[in-house]
Amino acid sequence: MIVGVLFYKAMPISIDQNRISRFSSLELIARQVVEGFITGLHKSPFHGFSVEFAEHRLYNRGESIRNIDWKLFGRTEKLFVKRFEEETNVRCQLVIDHSPSMYFPHDSTQNPDQPSKLLFSVYAAASLFELMRRQRDAIGLSLFSDQLKLHTKNKSNPVHHKYLIGNLELLLDNKLGAIAKQTLATNALHQVAELTHKRSLIVIFSDMMDTSEQAEGLFPALQHLRYNKHEVILFHVFDATKETMLEYENRPYKFIDLETHDVLKLNPVQAQEVYRQSVESKNKELKIKCGQYNIDYIEADINQGFNQILLSYLIKRSKLH
Repeated sequence: MIVGVLFYKAMPISIDQNRISRFSSLELIARQVVEGFITGLHKSPFHGFSVEFAEHRLYNRGESIRNIDWKLFGRTEKLFVKRFEEETNVRCQLVIDHSPSMYFPHDSTQNPDQPSKLLFSVYAAASLFELMRRQRDAIGLSLFSDQLKLHTKNKSNPVHHKYLIGNLELLLDNKLGAIAKQTLATNALHQVAELTHKRSLIVIFSDMMDTSEQAEGLFPALQHLRYNKHEVILFHVFDATKETMLEYENRPYKFIDLETHDVLKLNPVQAQEVYRQSVESKNKELKIKCGQYNIDYIEADINQGFNQILLSYLIKRSKLH
């Protein structure tokens, strides 16, 4: 099932596969991480009767005709049996916030080493996608801003993988930020919890900058995911230098809210101390709540680069499991 589509049409900017392939050497570590997330077996080496098609094999006389591919018989006049992969409970849903605030800093290039928050998230998500694809895990994608724009089931077939990568690449165009709506993460996360019917690994990339009216609802939304028995990882994406520390030159600036377009003129040095305390208090509360709900909380400062953040996390998880 697919909920919603991205209506913005443009020639997508391709994800740099060389940067993603750097994680290929961590395949063993990543597999241990995934197996440690959810209780139970990983992809089974045995074949059974599930919805994920694997391959054909020649029919052996005397066996059940239930899985004969009659359409293929019509084309080849030979009997082939469909083989299916036994699915286990390791499924991953990548959830990405693509609201206007995620395009900060809006003047960033398409270079992942100097990214916007969204570019950081896309490359980190694409790296996880590649690891799980190689492990033949089922993967789904959810995108949201003011509402859930896209939600797919988690599947493991190549056609589905190509579709997901295409949607990730659409997000790399900064022009999409101009038509995106303000963040309403609360509603979107509740929808993800309800639409993801089978127990899954939910990986969220967001700056968690919900509107002030909705901010308090973020915690129940995260709790909803855990209540539905999903394993949750939250990559809290931010620019520590500019958004957390407010490190600017000692002169007047005009700050424009990327979501509401409100304008504020001030000298940031004069407001640094109060601002930092407010941001640190908010982030501390989020971190505490994630600990209470048994959610993995990762501080993802885009200035460190997605490689370093993701590598550190994967190594940490491999040691814990």
